[in-house]
Amino acid sequence: MLHMACHSHHYWPDVTLDAIQQYWHEAAQLADAKWEIIFGEKIPAFQRAIADTLNLPAPEQIALAPNTHELVYRLLSAFDLNKPLRILTTDGEFYSFARQLLRLEEHTSVEVVRVPTQPFGTLPQRFEQELQTGDYQLAYASQVFFDSGVAFPQLLEIAARKPDATQMVIDGYHAFFARPTDLSAVADKVFYTAGSYKYLGAGEGMCFMSVPRGCQLRPLNTGWFAEMAELENRAEGVGYGDNWLRFAGATMDYSPLYKALAVLDMFKRDNISVETIHRYVQGNQQRFLAAMDAASHPLLNRGNLIHHDLENGHGHFFTFRCGSAQNAEELQAELRKKNVLCDRRQQLLRLGFAIYHPQEESFERLFT
Repeated sequence: MLHMACHSHHYWPDVTLDAIQQYWHEAAQLADAKWEIIFGEKIPAFQRAIADTLNLPAPEQIALAPNTHELVYRLLSAFDLNKPLRILTTDGEFYSFARQLLRLEEHTSVEVVRVPTQPFGTLPQRFEQELQTGDYQLAYASQVFFDSGVAFPQLLEIAARKPDATQMVIDGYHAFFARPTDLSAVADKVFYTAGSYKYLGAGEGMCFMSVPRGCQLRPLNTGWFAEMAELENRAEGVGYGDNWLRFAGATMDYSPLYKALAVLDMFKRDNISVETIHRYVQGNQQRFLAAMDAASHPLLNRGNLIHHDLENGHGHFFTFRCGSAQNAEELQAELRKKNVLCDRRQQLLRLGFAIYHPQEESFERLFT
């Protein structure tokens, strides 16, 4: 089986099985005492690894949750809906955020402006012009768009120049552990969200959001983990810490944390960096494109491929316009018969690439 749905779900490395068993044994044996290990050892280790990967200066500012939607909604809950709330975003954001905005727009106080992603070449200018001229409390954009694989050109540079009064979120889910990312220049300007489900290959249930230092937002959606440091000396009122616990929630399963740590440790032990992974995937993508160009397939061709800059501005999957949802479904079924697993979104068919694809994979079978 040629697994080309890795942008949706990466195969898990074998080390994740040992990690799950370790979590089970520690949780079963230690019971409530497990929190000392989780909060005292495991979470800080995960935060350091994420900070190293993204070049973030303050690991303690990395908040954890089972999914990014929980973290983003906690951020949204910090805004007072009794006052006007203007949100700037694009028309290419993932379903969870797009759906949440539609629901929020039912409040008369909420206004959402969606900048079209295409044409991608002018997206940076159009988005920044709106960001700088509009009175926005929140801006939100994907680093790599889920429906095309195109990387938002110059997004970090735009974030570095954002108005101080505007909170900004970068959805990094399709870039984290796929495209090399240096957040050092915007660490205290943006919230960056991602998780372990896709390119890290550690499964669902472990996501994070970097929080700018000095953040004073008070999420309305807040749980008991946010008072983890003060449980024995709980004060009156609702206080917030000056680290990631400001955006903490409540009890969750931490076996995904153990899995993520195991994978991060494996890559570090084997000296495999995000840069190494990216170069490897780009090599496979170029061989795929060469095979595609030689085949002249009726659907899988340059004319239907959504792209902007395939060498410098693209993520780890390709998206093809198939003309209709039926065409995409039929092509997906045809590829499945050839032992190629991929996925689709309505009329769009997505083909992903991963480090576990062998260099000798020819890709010709997709086109014959």
